[in-house]
Amino acid sequence: MNKTDPGFNPHRKPWVQPHPNQVAGKGHIERPGEVANIIWQNRSTLPTEYENRLGDALEKVFGNGAESLTEVVAGLNELGMRAADGQRWSEASFQEEMKRLGAK
Repeated sequence: MNKTDPGFNPHRKPWVQPHPNQVAGKGHIERPGEVANIIWQNRSTLPTEYENRLGDALEKVFGNGAESLTEVVAGLNELGMRAADGQRWSEASFQEEMKRLGAK
């Protein structure tokens, strides 16, 4: 990242449920070479230290073979990765956190 690249897309608009348009593509066609390609197109802010640590921990957990919610939660707890409130993960708290982070 350099001084002109904030590391996130400052122009990102909140996600809105799409509405069918009867005129296919009207107003949504981008011409190659005329649209700025922002590297961090889906970020509205930089990730926090907590989010980075959680992402790293999840990579380890999945890399160790976790496939179910129970295995993911157990893996995070075994690594000592705590929830934002400092508590051990439960299946419910993990699902709530993923929902919160996904809406961000």
